Amino acid sequence: MNNTHSSVLNKVAFLILHGFDKSYRRHSRITRDAQQRFEQAKWQETQKAMKERIAIYERTLADAVGEIYQQVFPHQENDQFWLDLKIRYQKILSDHPQYELAETFYNSVIGRIFKHQQINDDMMFIMPTRCYLAGLQRHLVVHSFDTSGTVRKMLEDIFNRYHFDIAFQDIQRDLKHLDGALRARLNTAQLASVHTVEMLKPVFYRSKSAYIIGRICMPDETLPFVIPLSIYSTNTSDESNQIVVEALLTERQDLSVIFSFARSYFMADTQHPAEVVAFLHELLPHKKKFELYIALGLYKHGKTVFYRNFLAHMEDSSDQFAIAPGIRGLVMAVFHLPSYGVVFKIIKDEFPESKKITRQHVKDCYKLVKMTDRVGRMADTHEYVNFRLPRHRVEQALIDELLETCVSSVELTDDEVIIKHLYIERKMTPLNIFLAQQEDPKLITNALNDLGLCIKQIAAAHIFAGDMLHKNFGITRGGRVIFYDYDEICYLTEREFRALPKSDDPYAIDTLSVGPTDVFPEQFEHFIVGKKHLKQELKALHGEIMTAEYWQHMQAQSLKGDVPDFIPYDQTKRFVN
Repeated sequence: MNNTHSSVLNKVAFLILHGFDKSYRRHSRITRDAQQRFEQAKWQETQKAMKERIAIYERTLADAVGEIYQQVFPHQENDQFWLDLKIRYQKILSDHPQYELAETFYNSVIGRIFKHQQINDDMMFIMPTRCYLAGLQRHLVVHSFDTSGTVRKMLEDIFNRYHFDIAFQDIQRDLKHLDGALRARLNTAQLASVHTVEMLKPVFYRSKSAYIIGRICMPDETLPFVIPLSIYSTNTSDESNQIVVEALLTERQDLSVIFSFARSYFMADTQHPAEVVAFLHELLPHKKKFELYIALGLYKHGKTVFYRNFLAHMEDSSDQFAIAPGIRGLVMAVFHLPSYGVVFKIIKDEFPESKKITRQHVKDCYKLVKMTDRVGRMADTHEYVNFRLPRHRVEQALIDELLETCVSSVELTDDEVIIKHLYIERKMTPLNIFLAQQEDPKLITNALNDLGLCIKQIAAAHIFAGDMLHKNFGITRGGRVIFYDYDEICYLTEREFRALPKSDDPYAIDTLSVGPTDVFPEQFEHFIVGKKHLKQELKALHGEIMTAEYWQHMQAQSLKGDVPDFIPYDQTKRFVN
C-alpha cells in the first residue's frame, strides 16, 4: 500500500469517525438537557427537543458524506479501497466507548454513498466486529447501594445519589410511601435476603415524567425497582416547581409497558449505551436488544441490531414469507414471516380514487408519527431500503401480489427478492380479526373501551388518526389497542370538524357542501366497527368521539399548546399525594 493511498484511507476513516462523534455529542447534549426541561416543566420544549434529536443523525450523516466527497471521488475507487477503509476504521475504533454505534454510522455512510446497493459484510459491518461482554463496564453505569441497614436508609441513600436543581415537594412523605410499598411487595424473609440494589446512573426522561430505574437482587429472584417522578407546580413560575415521587414499580409488566414500542424515545444520558442496554435486557429478557436501543433514541443502531437479529432468525427457521392475515390495505401491501414478530409494509404503486394522496404524502405521514409523541397508542415504524429476502423463502402468491401492486418497489433476481423501500412494524392481531374471533364478552368490551381510549389519547396528542376503521388498529397480547395505519394521519388543526345538518328533509345531506378538510364525526359510528352490537357498545362507552363538539374541544386544547400527561403504568399503583 503506497503512502498516498494510506493517507487517504486515514483521512476518510477519521472523517467518518468525526461525523459519528459529532452526531453523538449533539445527541448527548439534547439528552443531557432533559433534566433542566423536566425541572422547569418546559413541556413544549421537551417535544421540540425530541424532534430535534431524531433529526440530528441524518444531518450529521449528510455532512460526513459531503466531507468525504471533498477527499475522494467514491465511485472512482475500486473495491479494495473500501475493503481497506473498513479495516482502517475498525482499528481506530478499538477503544471507542460507543464502537457499536460508530459501526452503524459507518454503515450509514457507505449506504448513502452507494445508495444501499452494496450490502455485504466485506463493505460494511453487517455483523459486529466483536462480542460485547456485558458487566465489564457495569460500574460506569450503575450505582450500588448498601442493603445491610434499614429499607428507609437504603431509600435515603438512593435519593442522596441523584441530584436535582429543585426540591422535592415532601421527601419524607415520598420515602414513607416507598418504604410502605416495598414492604407490601416483599415479605420479611425476602427483605432480609436482598443482597444487592443497583440503580442505573442515568435518569430516564420522557414527556412529563422521569424514571429512576434499577433492580433488587435476592438469591432466587431479581425484581425491577423503578421510581417514577413528576413535577408539581403551584403557579407558572419555575421557582415553584417541586418533584413528586409517583409510585414504586416492581413488576416486569409495568417496566415492559414503560418501554413499549408505541411510546416516544427516552432521554437517558450515557456514554456507555451497550452496558445500559445489557442491564435493561437483564430486567426485560423478553424484549430484544434492538427494542431497547430504540427506546433510548438510538433508533439507527436499533435498526442495525434488528437486522442482525433478523438474519439469525432466518438461519434458525424455514417458514416462508406470506401475505399478512386480515383485510388488504388500499395503500400498503403487508406481508410477514409467520415465525417472526414483525410485519413488512410496502407503499403500493397506485391508490384507489377514494385515496386522494400521493406516495410522498404517505412517507410524510410515517415521518410525522416518528417525530411526534406516540403516547403509547401509535406503533413505531422503521424504514429500510433495498431489504433483501431469499427468493426460496417467499411464497409465490406473495411475489405475485407484490408484482401486481408494488412493482416499482420490487426487484427480482434468481436468488433474491429485493424490496427497494419498506417499513417494518411490530406484529399485532388486527382488531377486526380479534373482535370477529373473540367469544368472551368481557374481553370484547375491554377491547372496545381501549379502542375509544386509543382514539382519544391520539387526539390529546394533537393528532387526528383519519382512517379509523377497526382494521387499522391492532391489539397486543396484553389487550392494549394500538393504531398502525398512517396514510390519513394529520394534525388536529388541519381538519374542520362539523356537525351534520339537523333537518326533516331526507335529502339535506345529499346537498351538503363538503370541503376537502371537512370531517363529520357523527358518521364515525357507521364505520369504526362493523357489527351493530359492537357499534352500540362503542357508542355507549365513548359516544363523545362521535360528536363535532368533542373534536372542536380537542382542537382548542391543541391550539392552546397543552401537552397532555400520559401515565404508562397501572394508575392504581400511584401514591396518593
